[in-house]
Amino acid sequence: MSKKQKVGFSSLAADFFQLHPQEVLERQKTKKGEPISIGIPKERSEEKRVPLRPEAAAILINNGFNVNIETNAGVHAKHADNEYSEAGAKIVYSHKEVFECDIILKIAPPTLEEIEYMKPGKALISALQTGILTSEYFNALNKKDITALAYNLIQDKVGGLPVVRAMSEIAGSTVMLIAAEYLSSTNNGKGIILGGITGVPPTKVVILGAGTVAEYAARTAMGLGAEVKIFDNHIYKLRRLKERINQPNLFTSSLDNVVLSEALSRADVAIGAIRSENGRAPVVVTEEMVSQMKPNSIIIDVSIDQGGCFETSDMTNHSKPAYRKHDVIHYCVPNIASRVSRTATTAISNIFTPMFMQIVELGGIDEMIFSNKWFAKGVYSYRGGITNKNIANKYNLHYKNLDLIIAASI
Repeated sequence: MSKKQKVGFSSLAADFFQLHPQEVLERQKTKKGEPISIGIPKERSEEKRVPLRPEAAAILINNGFNVNIETNAGVHAKHADNEYSEAGAKIVYSHKEVFECDIILKIAPPTLEEIEYMKPGKALISALQTGILTSEYFNALNKKDITALAYNLIQDKVGGLPVVRAMSEIAGSTVMLIAAEYLSSTNNGKGIILGGITGVPPTKVVILGAGTVAEYAARTAMGLGAEVKIFDNHIYKLRRLKERINQPNLFTSSLDNVVLSEALSRADVAIGAIRSENGRAPVVVTEEMVSQMKPNSIIIDVSIDQGGCFETSDMTNHSKPAYRKHDVIHYCVPNIASRVSRTATTAISNIFTPMFMQIVELGGIDEMIFSNKWFAKGVYSYRGGITNKNIANKYNLHYKNLDLIIAASI
């Protein structure tokens, strides 16, 4: 191609872009020397966890963040205001004021009122609970041009879900403690011990799912001497679980209705721990199966935040955690890890701290999204548009492809 032709193409391209203005998303970079502010509100729900412990707040403050925490935000995790203030955090006495920070970090999703408190164009990191959220919630975020990330969707560099993994480990261990409570006579249960002793048949536990919750629940139950049966349709998960637990007497099976029905009819405890990548957990236990279970047996549906995998499951809370149906006790609290809020706070804080260290090194939340694909996996709303296809389809909202937005920004 001649030099004259090249000049002609360049001139044509210049004319095109002059006549047709291109929409470019401006990066939300923090001005040099200006600290990024993190706001940690006190949870208004029954949530007892707090996303940063005082020691983590001190690390972030020493590396260029301002941390504003609402008074008594850490009280349920046994972290007092003076611990945070001694770490360098600012104690805020107004719920509205704490939402004026650059990044809002909280456990439960914000209410519509709390979204209204946020400044336009800022960022939110919280849980995404599609089982209880409505389209109004997402529209409120978009109206404010909020960049929203779900910490339960943020991946690590090898494709895992670090927060989900940590909370699942806690939930798996805790569900067996809950089962022991409700099997006891003091809670009008069956009056039996969770596990087994010499000369007495062991407690029978059925677990649906072969993920992290199942692994830790099975370890705890078998450590106490219970008889455990695990059901899942993914054979590779069952095989991996058997290798990790390394117990030759661990019973595993695919979700065969006949085998599952028979196991449930004999079970003292049934744990629902099946999760779906597309939002709604599959219902694998029908009401008829539940009606055939033994009186005073207990169901703990850990999948309830995704709708539950028992047909008889209805979401409960820590104030009224259990109800009876067909004389079977149902425990369907979505945030089980809140029962051990200090342990859960430490686990979450250990995950968030290195993430925020990278955010400050890169210069802001947008730069973190553009530079790390694993972090971008958590984004479900980016500055006025839904970027999670499953959410867009479920709530009939307009979808924006985040990969194209990132590509355009390079």
